[in-house]
This record gives sequence, structure tokens and C-alpha cells, in this order.
Amino acid sequence: MSIETVTLTTIDGVDIEADVATAAIDRPIRGGVVLAHPHPLYGGDRFNPVVDTLFRELPNYGFHAVRFDFRGAGGSTGEHDEGNSERLDVAAAIDFLAPFNDDVWVVGYSFGSIVAMNVVEPRVSGWIAIAPPLTGGSSVLAGRDPRPKLLLVAEHDQFCPAPRARERSATWPSTTIVDVVGTDHFLQGRVSAVAERAIAFLDEISSSEPT
Repeated sequence: MSIETVTLTTIDGVDIEADVATAAIDRPIRGGVVLAHPHPLYGGDRFNPVVDTLFRELPNYGFHAVRFDFRGAGGSTGEHDEGNSERLDVAAAIDFLAPFNDDVWVVGYSFGSIVAMNVVEPRVSGWIAIAPPLTGGSSVLAGRDPRPKLLLVAEHDQFCPAPRARERSATWPSTTIVDVVGTDHFLQGRVSAVAERAIAFLDEISSSEPT
């Protein structure tokens, strides 16, 4: 695995600082994964432990990975926009990966999961939402999309506990919901298990697709 720091430019001219991890050369390339971090106004950035663990593990399973700082965070320019313009940041990462991968997945944690699931462009193969804060006012476009989705919901999530997440996603097509037991929104002690479950889902879906 090799890691390179790059600058992505969004369609509205914002420079996004990102890291790219290249899949291990001794494995078949399975696809690309865009990783979206938690809320930047509460300390979230691309080095979040959940994002970092996935970023470093995905290449071992044949996936290129891109993690980035949302606009206004870290070395990225621009200003925070409550998840609206941040969709363009995700799109810029997809733009980077798509020429090299037939399958591009978008994976987000917390705030990043809501932004990720609101990017439903044709090049996306599916979504993984980790501890998605599906609050009363939240609506995600992927909830009406037939492409595959995995929701990893924390049993004791302070913002959206597992039963509420299940209720609010009950009508979503092609959606797998897995409870992350014994932890809350911050996934203390469960980060590795969450990464393993997300990678297993990608591995299973990729293996079942026609070659």
C-alpha cells in the first residue's frame, strides 16, 4: 500500500486536501472507496479513527481509498455549509477515483454518512453509513435509491439509537442494517469491528457482481 496526499478541486472551485491509499499490488483491484468524516465543527477530520482504520485496511482487500477534509476543515479551503456544498467535496473524490475503478463506494461516519447518502450520482455503486444521525429533520436521497446500502447503527447512539435508525430506514430498498452492540455514537472499543463489518459487506457485494 502506498499513500499520497493530493489536492482535489470541486466543481465550485474549492480545494480539498485528501489522501489516497493504493490497493496492495498482490491483490485484484476490487474498486474504490470514498471516505467521509464526522462533523468538522465538532472536531471531525480525515484522521478520525474510524475513517483512518478503514483507509488503512481497505487496500489490503483490493480497494483504493480516498479520505479528505471537508471544505473549511484541515487544509481544505472554503467554508462549512451544513452538509449542502459538502456533497461537492464527495463528488470531487468520486471524480478522482472513477477513472480507475468500475465500482466506487461512498462510506461516511456520522455527519459524513448523511452527506455521503445525499450523493446519488450514477458512478456510485452503493453506500455504507456508520452511526448515521437519522434525526427527525434529516432526509437522504439514497433512501429512495435501489442501489445497495449498509447501515451500521450503534446500539446506544445518543443522536439516533438503533431502534430509531431501523424505524426511519424501514422503507429503504436494498438496505442491510446491522446493530453495533455495546457502544454509542463514538464507537469506543468497536472501531475495528465496525471496519471489519464494512469491509466484509464490500467484499461480499463485489464478489457477487458479474465479472
